[in-house]
Amino acid sequence: MKDVVFDLIESEKTRQKEGLELIPSENYVSAEVLKAMGSILTNKYSEGYPSFEGIGNIDGEWDEKKIAEEILPNYRYYGGQKNVDRIERLAIDRACRLFHADHANVQPHSGAQANTAVYFAWCEPGDTILGMSLPAGGHLTHGAPVTLSAHVYNFVGYGVDEDGDIDYEDLESKALAEDPKIILVGYSAFMKVPDFKRVSEIRDKAAKKFGHEILLMADMAHVAGLIAGGVHPNPLDYGFDVMTTTTHKTLRGPRGGLIMSRGNVASPLKKPEKKLENIPILIDRAVFPGSQGGPLEHVIAAKAVAFGEALLPSFKKYAEQIVKNAKVLAENLQALGFILQGNGTENHLVLVDVKNSFGFDGKIYEKALDMVGLTLNANALPYDKGGAFKPSGVRLGTPAITTRGFSEKEMAVLAGWMKQVADICVEAKTEENLAKFEKDLTKIREEVMALALKFPVPAI
Repeated sequence: MKDVVFDLIESEKTRQKEGLELIPSENYVSAEVLKAMGSILTNKYSEGYPSFEGIGNIDGEWDEKKIAEEILPNYRYYGGQKNVDRIERLAIDRACRLFHADHANVQPHSGAQANTAVYFAWCEPGDTILGMSLPAGGHLTHGAPVTLSAHVYNFVGYGVDEDGDIDYEDLESKALAEDPKIILVGYSAFMKVPDFKRVSEIRDKAAKKFGHEILLMADMAHVAGLIAGGVHPNPLDYGFDVMTTTTHKTLRGPRGGLIMSRGNVASPLKKPEKKLENIPILIDRAVFPGSQGGPLEHVIAAKAVAFGEALLPSFKKYAEQIVKNAKVLAENLQALGFILQGNGTENHLVLVDVKNSFGFDGKIYEKALDMVGLTLNANALPYDKGGAFKPSGVRLGTPAITTRGFSEKEMAVLAGWMKQVADICVEAKTEENLAKFEKDLTKIREEVMALALKFPVPAI
């Protein structure tokens, strides 16, 4: 008998085909990534690591054929690793090439676990980590009180200025006052391009004042694909020691985590001295056995495929189009009366202040847009008083619709639909009253579906 789960999967396929995904942290994978992720590699246990010989050298020759054929000693706790070792080595090699890293750990199950592993690799309980505060646009893993990390380490948050950019003066004053072990640049709702060079200089000042090494870390989960595509600066090129990311979002791979680092690459079996030059080894030990058990080799294979796709010239064009679409979408929204945090965007993400634009909160707008097939998420704004369940804004982005082939001309259409739905929300006033406007919402829904079906979802 067919499991009902597969009926629900078919329903989700229909939802994805007939609607438009505007959540900036979502994307569509290729058929090849999907095939690798659904492969028999899910059957294999591979605790430990492959050999790192011949990979992770950004100045050397990159011979994928050699990596795919070599059988080298490994650091695994199970036998039968010949094929998964080669696959994981390819994933590491490609990640290093994409991000100019000395080493990459491709095993983290998520971006959150990647961040946790870096904290564990460098800090002791109670140490201070300086990162963007959640209200300013930071991520839960950067010190939100509800997280495990916040119970282990002392997180200090810095904010953003009136233009929506990092408040560098605030960051510097706190770096020089709080004696941080890590200075972290990362975010989940931020529309600017960070000044990585300035942050690196701040780290150097703080390190000189306190007389110890400070790890400079970038959580680039949202913009990793833009970095890989060359349309966003790479923090590793500006003195950062570590960069973490998810492998989905703009990178367009499977759901998972990734850690890139600069420094010595060697066997993780022997514990090295805690110095920045040894951070790759310290991170490997912090991932396994420090915070994870067996890696998901079917997901690592899908990561390897996605990294290979990101190395192609076509990916650069894709990354460029993401940014073009986002800027044009932001301009069209502003022309229709939407107030945008930061007055626009420099990346893939747009944060709309719907409360000050039209007088309603982000939750009613999220629901109304979902009813017409436009999916985004309600999101708090800096200094928001509405809280997580009545935020003043919504967050949207262009990675997924760009994957489907949308260009600048479709952005005006999207903005128009968003204004029509905003006008309905003004009249409805509450989520419950949206049902009274079913006819109007259905008409927009039909228009959204017609456009969506012209741009097929990959692998469906």
